[in-house]
Amino acid sequence: MCGIVAYLGKKQAYPILIKGLQRLEYRGYDSAGVALLNGDITVHKTKGKVSDLEEYVKDKKTDATVGIAHTRWATHGEPNFKNAHPHYSQSKNLAIIHNGIIENYSTLKEELISRGYNFESDTDTEVLINLIHDIQDKEGVDLEAAVRIALNQVIGAYAIVIVSNEHPNELIAARKGSPLVVGIGEGEFYLASDATPIVEYTKNVVYLEDEEVAYLKLGEDLQIRTIKNQTKTPYIQELEWNLGQLEKEGYDHFMLKEIYEQPKSILDSMRGRLNAAKGIVSLGGIVDYEQKLLNADRIIMIACGTSWHAALVGEYLFEDLARIPVEVEYASEFRYRNPIIGEKDAVIAISQSGETADTLAAIELAKEKGATILGICNVVGSSIPRTTHAGTYTHAGPEIGVASTKAFTSQVTVLTLMALRMAQLKGTIPTSRFMQLLTELGSLPQKVEQQLKTEDNIIEISEEFQNASNFLYLGRGFNFPVALEGALKLKEISYIHAEGYPAAEMKHGPIALIDENMPVVFIAPKIGNYEKIVSNIQEVKARKGRVIAIVSEGDTIVKGMVDYTIEIPNTEEMFTPIIASIPLQKLAYYIAVLRGCNVDQPRNLAKSVTVE
Repeated sequence: MCGIVAYLGKKQAYPILIKGLQRLEYRGYDSAGVALLNGDITVHKTKGKVSDLEEYVKDKKTDATVGIAHTRWATHGEPNFKNAHPHYSQSKNLAIIHNGIIENYSTLKEELISRGYNFESDTDTEVLINLIHDIQDKEGVDLEAAVRIALNQVIGAYAIVIVSNEHPNELIAARKGSPLVVGIGEGEFYLASDATPIVEYTKNVVYLEDEEVAYLKLGEDLQIRTIKNQTKTPYIQELEWNLGQLEKEGYDHFMLKEIYEQPKSILDSMRGRLNAAKGIVSLGGIVDYEQKLLNADRIIMIACGTSWHAALVGEYLFEDLARIPVEVEYASEFRYRNPIIGEKDAVIAISQSGETADTLAAIELAKEKGATILGICNVVGSSIPRTTHAGTYTHAGPEIGVASTKAFTSQVTVLTLMALRMAQLKGTIPTSRFMQLLTELGSLPQKVEQQLKTEDNIIEISEEFQNASNFLYLGRGFNFPVALEGALKLKEISYIHAEGYPAAEMKHGPIALIDENMPVVFIAPKIGNYEKIVSNIQEVKARKGRVIAIVSEGDTIVKGMVDYTIEIPNTEEMFTPIIASIPLQKLAYYIAVLRGCNVDQPRNLAKSVTVE
């Protein structure tokens, strides 16, 4: 959540900082600010969007070659001017930006108040910068040491960048549990929450590890020490992203662009891993742990939000194909319920950003219990790949829209590959069937491209139902998670209440909601329990419900029963979640646009949820 950008070099800092904040807007935020150092630290901040900050600053002096900037998603204190970042120390010699939560800030604040400190905000961040100042003042140590000492006293998560009047050519940064990346240019440094603000300027980056402090000094190499003062050698990586991936490229919204990128992102998720002609499935990142998966008593999949829905599809895949028992857990609940887990368990953690705080905490718990941990995520160099024993990237490319689209279908694709590989190794499906499935899986990018050409019908349906107050999404088997995901997409970006349910469970409660004002979306391809879903549709129609059905190409039975249909190409039942989710993404998108919603940055949401 929140966004950090900082610059130290010879260029004008303000334009770099503003552009960086704009690239981080997808993370979700409610206020924005900058601190510029030119003689003294000058802070400009405001409630609202980055555009509001630009308007606020436009008549003010911004000349500086050192600066820090921030977009805030409120945790401590409501979103307003006083709580926006950056925050000064009481002396105004220091300024800080901070992502994360300092859990013991209240105790620290009381102690600082007893020493004569006054606080202008309600934030934990202002407490941290004054703690650093107090240590520097009382213990007579330099700023570098004061930061380390302070970070040894705080409990919680942080990514911080500090600027000092007394050190005009330096920045100090640190992280624990919240991402922070250093970009290394020619005689200059960049800092950001992720690589999106950096890729325009340099490909060389260093991802800070937990409890590492980075010292950036003009004209010197990057130095890293731990909060225990152990020297670390920076590991410089090369970014895979390019600037074009961060632009809308003619689309009205990033979300729409990312929906239409799915033929490529699904293909990229399979690239080098699937050879249908030779019957080969190989995921290099987990090859050394295949036997652990095969011999596991069970697999536990942990995730949040859309990734949790992908995990549900994964449960169906692994159990159907490889006959390995799977449990799917909300990461946010897993760590708090004293789960029974041991050395014979394998955990698959799924996250688009690789920084989800709840998932990271669940991983740490599972590791303590001795389980084998594998990760599936999209962002190279993020925390989850560094925390797990092994794993695989989805290679979906940057996903800027907060509501996940291509990340979901890429995650499901990777889970499909893993399940097929396990089935091959265990011999749980005949070779002929295995080859048939590989061929069909390889054809999915083309079938997705075919489905994406269905446009006018979805717009018509969106126009009809844009003012609905509630939606119900129903599916069976592999398509029950699709119903959940479709409902989530709609509520996330259009703010219409929506629920996903197993279609057979409708009669056990939700059927009470059905009337002529209730749109019901059925995922009803002509495979699997088709006759059963037809019966469920009849139950809704008998109660005057208005039905939108996702149907197989050429279906006439359901088409003759419902109000609207959206056709998808025919495929194997287990592969329908990849194809069927796409028209539901488009339906949510067009309804949200018609309602005038901010599609890419829905209210109250953040792309990378780095707090609990």
